[in-house]
Order: sequence, then C-alpha cells, then structure tokens
Amino acid sequence: MENYEIVIGLEIHAQLKTNSKIFCPASADFGGDPNSHISAVTMGMPGCLPVFNKKVADFAIMLGIALHCNIRNDNRFARKHYFYPDLPKGYQISQFEEPICERGSIVINCDGSERNIGITRIHMEEDAGKNIHDIRTQSSLVDLNRAGVPLLEIVSEPDLRSAAEAVAYLRTIRQIVRYLGISDGNMDEGSLRCDVNLSLRPLGSLKYGTRTEIKNMNSFKFVEKAIEYEAARQLKVIKEGGEIIQQTLLFDSENGTTRPMRGKEESADYRYFPDPDLPPLSIDEAWIQRIKENLPLLPRDKKDELISVYDLSEYDADILTAERENVEYFEKVYKISQDAKLSCNWLTSELFGRLNKENKSLSESPISAEDLGTLIKRILEDVISGKMAKDIFDEMFLSSKTPDSIIEEKGLKQITDPEEIKKLVAKVISENQGQLEKYKAGNEKLFGFFVGQVMKLSQGKANPKIVNDLLKEEI
Repeated sequence: MENYEIVIGLEIHAQLKTNSKIFCPASADFGGDPNSHISAVTMGMPGCLPVFNKKVADFAIMLGIALHCNIRNDNRFARKHYFYPDLPKGYQISQFEEPICERGSIVINCDGSERNIGITRIHMEEDAGKNIHDIRTQSSLVDLNRAGVPLLEIVSEPDLRSAAEAVAYLRTIRQIVRYLGISDGNMDEGSLRCDVNLSLRPLGSLKYGTRTEIKNMNSFKFVEKAIEYEAARQLKVIKEGGEIIQQTLLFDSENGTTRPMRGKEESADYRYFPDPDLPPLSIDEAWIQRIKENLPLLPRDKKDELISVYDLSEYDADILTAERENVEYFEKVYKISQDAKLSCNWLTSELFGRLNKENKSLSESPISAEDLGTLIKRILEDVISGKMAKDIFDEMFLSSKTPDSIIEEKGLKQITDPEEIKKLVAKVISENQGQLEKYKAGNEKLFGFFVGQVMKLSQGKANPKIVNDLLKEEI
C-alpha cells in the first residue's frame, strides 16, 4: 500500500429503542415468533396509510446535536424502490434530498492520535424484514417482525484511511447512541450494522477511485478483516492492470473474503420520489432547544468530568466511559464510599474481572453498586481489612448478601483497639526472643515475620497498620 491510499466511508444503521415501529403501532421489540410483530401497514396492504412516530424524530435530533450536525427544519420522506420479498410494499420509506441532519463531525481516537471525521448526513428510515433461506427444503421464508422498525442511517464522509480508523469510528458511534439511550447497539442482534464503502487511489491524488460496498457488517472484527481483505484485493487488481468494478459485496466470515452480491446501485436506480402519504415534517427551534437541554453528558464530556472532578487518571476514565452503565455504576459506588480511586479499582479490577470470568455483563452483576460502595466504606472505616474485604466480596458475588450481613455472620470485624493489639504484640515478642535478637542484629526482614505472627494470632482480624506501628514501638 506504500503507493496507494485507502479511502473509506461508513454507512451505519442504528435501530432505535422505540416501543412501536416508525409508521405503525406494531411492536418494535427484537425477537418474538416469526411474523408476530406485524400489522396491515407492515404488510403493505392497499389503502393502509403510514403515521409517523414522533419519537423517531426526537432520537434523530438528539444524535444530530451529539454529532454537531445542522438540524433541518423542513423534512420530507421519500420512497426508495427495490423489489425483495422482505419488502412487501416494493419500496422503503426513507429520506433522500431532505434528511433530518446534515454536515456534522465526530472526533475519534485511533492508536493514541485523534482525528476529525465528517458526517455527511443522518436520515430516518424503516428497516426491511428478514429472508431466511432453508437449504434442506431449497426454499426461503420471510419474517417481517423487523420490517418497519425505525432506523437512523449515519453516513460518514470518505475521511477514514485504515481498517483501524473505521473500527474506531464505528465504536465511537456505538458508544454515543448507547449513551443517548436511543439504541442498544447490540451488533449480534443487528441493532447496529454498517456498510463499508472502500476505494484506493494513488498517494497525493485528489480523485477518488472506483468504490465497492461491503454490506451488512455487524462485528468490529469482521469490519476490520473485510476492509483489510478488500483493500488487498483491489490493490492486486490494480497492479495487474485490471479495473475495479463498482459492485456490492458480501463478506464471508468463514474464509475471510469478499464476494460479489450484485452490481452497485446509484440513487437513480431506486427511483426516489417524495412519499405522497406522509406530509412534510417541520421541526422548529423550540423543539431542538428542548431536546438539547435534556441531552445527557456524552462520553468525551463525561471523561473530562471524571478526570477533573474525581481526579481519576485518563486510563481509568477511558475504562469507565466505555459504557454508560459503567459510569452510572461507578457514581453510585462513589456516592457511598466517597473514595473515587478505590471505587474505580474495585469496580474495574475486582468486579469486572469476576464478571468477565463468569461471562456476565455489569447489568447481570449479583453485587449492587450500593453494596460495593458499602464494602469500600467499611475498609476506609477500618471495620475490615483489605484482605477481609476480598473474602467478603467473594461471598457477596456468590450470595448477593450485603457486606454488613456477611461481616456480622462471620464475625469479621477488624480489631482496631490499640490496647488489645498491644497484648498480641507483647505475646508474639515474648515467644520469639531468638528472632528478636536476630532482628536487632540487623536482619530487618524478620519484621515481616513478627507482623505475620500477630496477624495469625488475631486470626487475620488485627488492623495491619496498627500492628506495624505497635510492633515498631515495642521492638
């Protein structure tokens, strides 16, 4: 690639978290028995008129503001014609010349450096159904549950220059839609998927090469592999004197290659025209302002807050802001513990580590944020030691009991009374005069031996700091 530049643009489709579909009251929930979330509108029955779901516009405006777009005051829906079994009407209701959001931008971080990526447009549209091909019976079945589910399509400028940048951009968009609460971003369920437009051009050239489009990618890993393969394939064709054919491709995840699906359509092929069944959508400034005032903090702003307000490192802030639920959980823990660094450590090291081992998400954690905060607070209050806390944490994870109930049941309260610890120290010293003489003769490593003996005598309940201080004083 030393003489060529990869040019990439992504079209991301984000399925929205609305209760009903974009143009009818049928359920927009994922799953369900085949063809159980449908209506006469979904089926494209003659005489059925679409009615727009206003929540879709709310969500589009939220994303437009987050991506620094211009919000169009006058919108219009268009019909995009193509003929597949999963599209009963013979057209998809989308937006063409008048999309709801235009000319935005987003900052991505790739390999430690930041780049600004342009957003061409965001438009609202309905999803198609799903074709299920049965090899055994040589037939195809159609499930229309997904047909009519609202989507936002986010179209980037061709500003991405590598597979790594494309993945970083996709991750950032996913993070933002999840922070906004407008999409769950579950790529394995198809809630977030993308089409990759890719071409090559000689270094220094301003003219774009012929592009191909890789359709329906729903995995970061597959996006990266597809881009790497397709760029290498195009380079090989160019170097051998061939021409790149503009076409739509599919990525075969089993062998890591792309293969032709059909010729690449242009907008004229879809015969767009304004949908006569839907009136223009007018969005006034008051509507935009109302949404702007209720917008949650976005990941970059939240990261800055964690660093400046909570005094966390950039590394810790990155981990916590990776998902909105991470930050919300952390803030609940901190509210009780009042120690940001310790709260972050217990969350990211202990809890995340245990959840990963059990293949669970944070939402499935058997330990509530309030209970983890209480556990940390008991350490800071010297009620329990750090070692005790880990044993209590294990019990909390297994039983979902509160830390206080476990401390009470197991009698795990730390001994913090100096007089009681002084008696233990005196006993250990009197029973180990030989080691005492060696320590006084210069074998300072033996101090750890004395600490260990006191802890053993107290069954691990003595406060280690007080033990250390009293041992130094007594010796």
